[in-house]
Amino acid sequence: MAGAGIERQRSGVSGTGRGRKSRLRERGVRTMSASRYPQCGHTLLELSISVALGLLIVLATISLYRGQRFAYDHATETTRLRDAASTALDLIGQQVQMAGFAPAGAGQADASPPLFGCSPGRPTGSDAAPVCETLASHSDGIVVRYAADTISTWPSSSGLPTDCLGQISTGEWIVNRYYAKASSSTVEPELYCEGSGKPGTGQPLVEGIERIKFGYWLRDASFSVDASAISRERWPLVVAVDVCVLARGDSPSATARPRYLDCDGASVVSTDGRIRQVFRRRIALRNIANAPNSPGAASS
Repeated sequence: MAGAGIERQRSGVSGTGRGRKSRLRERGVRTMSASRYPQCGHTLLELSISVALGLLIVLATISLYRGQRFAYDHATETTRLRDAASTALDLIGQQVQMAGFAPAGAGQADASPPLFGCSPGRPTGSDAAPVCETLASHSDGIVVRYAADTISTWPSSSGLPTDCLGQISTGEWIVNRYYAKASSSTVEPELYCEGSGKPGTGQPLVEGIERIKFGYWLRDASFSVDASAISRERWPLVVAVDVCVLARGDSPSATARPRYLDCDGASVVSTDGRIRQVFRRRIALRNIANAPNSPGAASS
């Protein structure tokens, strides 16, 4: 009897406890109970290793991106250099090949030579008696003369001959002057041309051309010479011209100091970090009669 009473008391207490918990849950009050799942975590060593591996992955990704970016920028600069130099050589080459051109039966209007050069410097003064003016870029300059007609030039909309800048030239001869210098507005090196349509006013043609150097082949000569070695009366003896163009990149580098060979063949360090490259071409004058031992019409 006593045992049965004790059991009923325990059962009542247990039932009372369960009923109280149920009522607390209904009221939104949490009750303390043992967790069904064992708690687990990571040690400090494991966290350190995972952080280190994450940093290595990030550093490898950044290094790969920088390497790809450098390769892309270098390829872009090289392509731009080649395009600028190719354009400059084509423009000058076409003009040099035209030097001395005159329509059949027209004859020579005056005694001015088809070519005249400055080394270094740019040609100034009158077309009949040009002189040389020194340039800060140490670039050479050249004067090209040929007949002013609609065959040797691109005619204007009114059917008149034009110079290297597309300006109408009213004289009997087209006189174009080429040289390289830094722009007064952007300070970037550019290839310039002054045409006979508006004498004394040069306009940029190609950006990125830092220097031009000309070598002249005289009739029966075994090597080329600078313009400074040619007297005025010997300019009609020029049968071919070597053209060297030094093209400069647009993006400077704060750390890299690339080396390059200039037009004189000297190894030079780029102090501003820009890449530079020289391009050469040899052009034969097509309108020079009786030119034995010409070095040929090679273009390289």
